Amino acid sequence: MRILLVEDDHRQAQFIVHGLQQEGVCVDHVADGEAGLHQSLCAPYDVFVFDLMLPIRDGLSLIHEVRSKGITTPILVLSARNSVDDRVRGLHAGGDDYLIKPFAFSELYARIQALYRRATGMAEPTQLALGPLRLDLQRRKVSRSEQTIDLQPKEFALLEYLMRNAGRVVSKTMIMEHVWDYNFDPQTNVVEARISRLREKVDRPFEIALIHTIRGVGYVLEYRL
Repeated sequence: MRILLVEDDHRQAQFIVHGLQQEGVCVDHVADGEAGLHQSLCAPYDVFVFDLMLPIRDGLSLIHEVRSKGITTPILVLSARNSVDDRVRGLHAGGDDYLIKPFAFSELYARIQALYRRATGMAEPTQLALGPLRLDLQRRKVSRSEQTIDLQPKEFALLEYLMRNAGRVVSKTMIMEHVWDYNFDPQTNVVEARISRLREKVDRPFEIALIHTIRGVGYVLEYRL
């Protein structure tokens, strides 16, 4: 899942970014409404999280403009304003949900997941599987042939992305956009390096490789007997 957070409060933003990254979510953060508009138009996101009190362009104006461009990405509105009228304005502007500050991170994350499920029209699975490979999204555990595999958070996020696209070739650019929090740099080898480390843990100890390189195209997770 990839999130755009538009929040000018640095401490609040760091709290949200850190929490989402711990959950394996890719987060891009900008601190004003104009930058938020630019970012929302130039990159694909699964959920927007917009504060209302923003510099340069306020949150309501940002939501109006995003919706006027035909972007249907679900929007979670954050605000310290807690009156009914404020909530109604946020939802009428085009927001899909409204969360009042201060809030618990667990509630924020639950609301983001609910918006994502609603937008995709499918229930969020608690486990992903490919042949003998199992990934438990709730406990953040990975196993293959009943052997536990210890992964770093970014390795887990990479494997999750590959498993959600099992049997489908994903390019280096697609991986960078969905697993890392910065724009694609064609010179970096971070994807190749992380794929190599993932193979050491997921494939190397076993007879059948699951992670395959498609030269000049990208990678595919596939169980080939």
